[in-house]
Amino acid sequence: MSDLPARPLGRLGDVEITRLRRVGERRGAELAELGLRTVLDLVQYYPRTYVDRSRRAALDEVAVGDQVTVTGEVQRVSARRTRQGRSLVQVVIGDGSASLTISYFNQPWRERQLTAGAQVLVFGTVDDYRGTRQMTNPVTDVLVGSQDAEAGTPSRVGRLVPVYPTSEKLSLSSWEIGALVEEALRRAGPVLDPWPAEVVSSLGLVDRSTALWAIHVPRDQADQQAARERLAFDELLRLQLALALRRRQVELFGHGVAHRVTPRAPGSEGDGDLVSRLLARQAFVLTQAQQRVLREILDDLAAPVPMHRLLQGDVGSGKTLVATAALAAVVDDGFQGALMVPTEILAEQHLASLQRDLGDLTRHDAGALGGRRGVEVRLLAGRLGAAARRATLAGLATGQVDIVVGTHALLSESVQFHRLGMVVIDEQHRFGVDQRAVLRDKAWGSQEGTVDPDLLVLTATPIPRTAALALFGDLDRSVIDELPAGRVAIATTWAPTPQAAAAAWRRVRSEVAAGRRAYVVCPLVEEGGKVEATGAVAEFARLAESELAGLDIGLVHGQMPAAQRDAVMEDFRAGRLGVLVATVVVEVGVDVPDATVIVIEDAWRFGLAQLHQLRGRVGRSTWPSWCYLLGEAPAGDSQRRLEALVATTDGFALAEVDLELRGEGAVLGSRQRGRSDLRLASLVRDAALVERAHHAARDLVATGGADAPAVREELELLGEDVAYLFKS
Repeated sequence: MSDLPARPLGRLGDVEITRLRRVGERRGAELAELGLRTVLDLVQYYPRTYVDRSRRAALDEVAVGDQVTVTGEVQRVSARRTRQGRSLVQVVIGDGSASLTISYFNQPWRERQLTAGAQVLVFGTVDDYRGTRQMTNPVTDVLVGSQDAEAGTPSRVGRLVPVYPTSEKLSLSSWEIGALVEEALRRAGPVLDPWPAEVVSSLGLVDRSTALWAIHVPRDQADQQAARERLAFDELLRLQLALALRRRQVELFGHGVAHRVTPRAPGSEGDGDLVSRLLARQAFVLTQAQQRVLREILDDLAAPVPMHRLLQGDVGSGKTLVATAALAAVVDDGFQGALMVPTEILAEQHLASLQRDLGDLTRHDAGALGGRRGVEVRLLAGRLGAAARRATLAGLATGQVDIVVGTHALLSESVQFHRLGMVVIDEQHRFGVDQRAVLRDKAWGSQEGTVDPDLLVLTATPIPRTAALALFGDLDRSVIDELPAGRVAIATTWAPTPQAAAAAWRRVRSEVAAGRRAYVVCPLVEEGGKVEATGAVAEFARLAESELAGLDIGLVHGQMPAAQRDAVMEDFRAGRLGVLVATVVVEVGVDVPDATVIVIEDAWRFGLAQLHQLRGRVGRSTWPSWCYLLGEAPAGDSQRRLEALVATTDGFALAEVDLELRGEGAVLGSRQRGRSDLRLASLVRDAALVERAHHAARDLVATGGADAPAVREELELLGEDVAYLFKS
């Protein structure tokens, strides 16, 4: 450490890495190849693993299968090319007790690095090659001059030694990177802790300077784990604070005030209560989960700040009806609603549903139009003709249109509202933070005053709680965790061979013969390129001549003209087609209760969440339903996805598996502002830390601690302009 005053961590980003000793032009270029250009980059370049040098094994003690650290002197070096054209450098090391062969594939520079007489430290797994013990591509450090290197860095003897990610193309060793990190930490001095001391102490965390030293130069495993916990918490708290501050800005500094919906309980009497009349006309009673979530939403609508709520519900759980009721409540108070969806097929599905449920319900218009009229629901999508588009835009501007359903077309500058009071976004994972902000901001330009609209985000893609907090920490969360009564579990079968697939085609024929319907989903529209997948066009032609000959079959894919696609979908819904061959355009929003079988070709090519969504196209009635996953899957994650889908229909259980398989990088990639910033934290392993960071962020915002200058500098580590989070 040093006597220098503590400095914010972000300030290290102003110090070029070339300011360090032994970093000249060549080494600086190599470090830049690893993304290391500043001292901040270097101290946040965390080890990928650690070697326990306090338990170094002698060469005569190691056995095949052991993962060990050994040291020895290079005795022989040879280099050649294998029959496959790969370079192979083989090194024999010895320590006086025995020798060991080290094989380096595709690392030709090892021949220059590992010269006879050099002392080396290697860490890896011992395997057997033709009766000889060897290691293949182990982590390797050269101890130049035998004792010199260790004498110069006593902190690396007899303790955990960090192993840093490096590249086969570079001559930089993990050992050299570690030495540079230590120099950077010594010269940087103490690092300012941005969080209030009571927050750090109440959570039992070590201070930041201690954590940075201990993550790179730990005394023991406990030291390293305490450091990792602190630094992972910092990463998560930065994300949570940005979300909490963004929510505060909308609540406190939006244009105008939140509109308020008169609180009425579902089912209450009242001529103007659209919600009660909507629910009364349904052929079923809301589930307990639907009633609970609707109550949460109606309470939000009556609160003095705009609603910011995420509504999660598994496929078939009834989210659409709850969202419809929320829109009805807003319309009943004289405001407009907007529903944005990712695809035209889904937009058309919602349009038909809303017009069926609300179109003929008259209400008293609290706006300037006066009188009584039905709820006007319109579509705004790319396929609309010019005249229809002009009519919808005019209706939105005058208030004649109560609810608009649309795709990205809603984000156009030409879309202006009269009194936008609520924004509903379906399938939020298809949209980014910025896109929902654009639509919400349109309320601030409404012609009749300015209001902050309520925001309801829907997703049928189950998201683990930890991921939901990382993605949507600025939203309150409601979950419909109950399916409507009478629903039957979908039987899911993986059929990897043509013989096993025959049962799927027999099931399709028998269900269609009984008056029900079936989907066949393919990953490509046409065959071509190097992808060996079943194309929808080719499969449609093949099935019509083979397994499904004689059945009425339709084809739908995203490249078809909209009118043709709509006609096929309508024929399928009406029962004029028994089988629909399609691409993933049917992944969400297609609701055909009489569909009881779905066959997914080359199923291993789909993601787990997507497979679960596709399976949800059936099982939407009281009829027994089946899902068949066709195709032999490569070993590894592809097989695990299919096995998980067969094992359970619980979307939230599958979401946990999906998060574990794909990693948080893929999940956080849907954040369209900033970067994930998770170098150490894991949404899978650190669920408790995510919760703690979420609560700490809300407490800091509520108490004003988030406005401290040190916190503002900390948030700049997210790599985005955070000034808007602190405007006043």
